[in-house]
Amino acid sequence: MASFLISESALERNARILHEVAAASGAHMLVALKACSTTSCFDIQRPYAAGCCASGLYEARLAARHMGGHVAVYSPAYRDEELEELLSFAHHIDFNSVPQWQRWRTACLAHPRVQSGELQLGLRINPCFSTGHTPLYDPCVPGSRLGIPAEQLEGVDLSGISGLHIHTLCEQGAQELIDTFRAFEKQFGALLASPRIRYLNLGGGHWITKPDYDRAALVALVREIRELYNVEVFLEPGEAWFIHTGVLRARVLDVFESLGFRHAILDVSASAHMPDVLEMPYRPDVFAIRAAGAGCPAVSLPGEHYQPAGEAGAKAHTYRLGAPTCLAGDVIGDYSFDAPLAVGDELVLDDMTHYTIVKTTHFNGVPHPDIAMLRRNGGVEVLRRFSYGDFEGRLG
Repeated sequence: MASFLISESALERNARILHEVAAASGAHMLVALKACSTTSCFDIQRPYAAGCCASGLYEARLAARHMGGHVAVYSPAYRDEELEELLSFAHHIDFNSVPQWQRWRTACLAHPRVQSGELQLGLRINPCFSTGHTPLYDPCVPGSRLGIPAEQLEGVDLSGISGLHIHTLCEQGAQELIDTFRAFEKQFGALLASPRIRYLNLGGGHWITKPDYDRAALVALVREIRELYNVEVFLEPGEAWFIHTGVLRARVLDVFESLGFRHAILDVSASAHMPDVLEMPYRPDVFAIRAAGAGCPAVSLPGEHYQPAGEAGAKAHTYRLGAPTCLAGDVIGDYSFDAPLAVGDELVLDDMTHYTIVKTTHFNGVPHPDIAMLRRNGGVEVLRRFSYGDFEGRLG
């Protein structure tokens, strides 16, 4: 049976790094639940996190119930009943547009939690400064619906607003954040310096836990912002909490040749289980479990040996790894292996915690992989096993 396998030790490794950055800089480090909402991870992260950022009511409820701490919420739009509930327990609510803020301003400012300062209200800003490479994930592309450009704030009554929120990065380093902040500062520095502004949320997309990330530069920037503008600084990485913490283990169901390609059909699907493979596109590293091997995925089990797959043609046996669905393009990619693949062989797809489990579907009725945790003692605990009833029950 296919399974997502998450490492408890790897989660703690990332959490410790982020906690050290928060302590050195004075920033509040939040977990972005859009990257991973598996609540069993929260027990490991809770001692190191200031709380969570949520993309709407359901994630916010999850944060309040299972993580605790600070709950920051941003959504491109809020339903009436959603915002009414969020006002009762969130700590930051950020609005995406001037009309939405104006629509909700009176009700928000009349709420006792806002009047007491327990809940603060902010605006998401679009500095119109792109550093990304993939338009799908770039909030500053022309025509973006995410955030408010500078010209739209002219003449707007901002009384009641105490925070600004910028999120422009995706899998990027400290220099891209510095460049983005400088562009933001040129346009909004006077507003940021206003006594009414009490917090700045620098969003997510920061690869803080990557080995080559310049954490010292991030710490220096956050300290500068806090000292110069006298604001609290929030960071809400998602991937940085979860990168290199999990794998997707799959099994070969069939091997055959067709139209000049050798195909290996797996019991997992790019479309249903790891859509970033099709959307970004993202190419996961793949390992074959063998009697002997020289490679190692991010999460490995005691006693197993792994042989890394190569690019097509790099090794003796090349296969197109595909899914058991009817979607013609449901292909993980072309990979080569030292030895031929056979039915029953196990493959490990690396780095599959963030933006995988949260995006899964039951497309085509393909069985959903288990979700499991590799504990520090080497034991594997199945956190969730899915069944036909999950498929039937969610579709009405």
